[in-house]
Amino acid sequence: MIGFGKRISYATRCFFSVLSRGEVPEDIAPEVVKGAAPTPEPEPEVKTLPAETRPAEESPDRAVQLLALLQREGRLVDFFSEEIAPYQDAQIGAAVRELHAGCRKALAQYVTLEPVIDGEEDRPVTVEEGFDPAAVKLVGNVTGRPPLRGLLRHRGWRVAEVNLPSLPPEGAGRKVVAPAEVEIQ
Repeated sequence: MIGFGKRISYATRCFFSVLSRGEVPEDIAPEVVKGAAPTPEPEPEVKTLPAETRPAEESPDRAVQLLALLQREGRLVDFFSEEIAPYQDAQIGAAVRELHAGCRKALAQYVTLEPVIDGEEDRPVTVEEGFDPAAVKLVGNVTGRPPLRGLLRHRGWRVAEVNLPSLPPEGAGRKVVAPAEVEIQ
């Protein structure tokens, strides 16, 4: 079982990695992606654009923007940047309660998530042939070929919709997660 603090860290890393790159980080995927998928829908036809009409590599500006929104609403960066070992569990719990409420509010406002598998955890599921290994990770005693039966350990999450505000003009604080605050006396 992964500890609570580690789950928060993994959830944050996975969220931003999926948002910016469309995948779970390889180094933590074995610990966080569990479960099985229903029969996948046929993939849409992919059209390749000629090189001169392809969009430029996407910048990290949107990931920075979402991190800034989570900082503004829940002080997420402050929490992860602080060494919490000296604090008592009760103090950490109180801080996490506020962080959770603020970040949950921001996430609900700007990102719509849906489960990868809409089923009840710890219930039987079947992984059909042709499942997407980026969306479903098989764990345990994996032998044979699909269809495979197992228990859903985690439903997984995928982004259904992102509704972020407009970015500021290029260079106008796009890399600022939280401005420094200076109190003038």
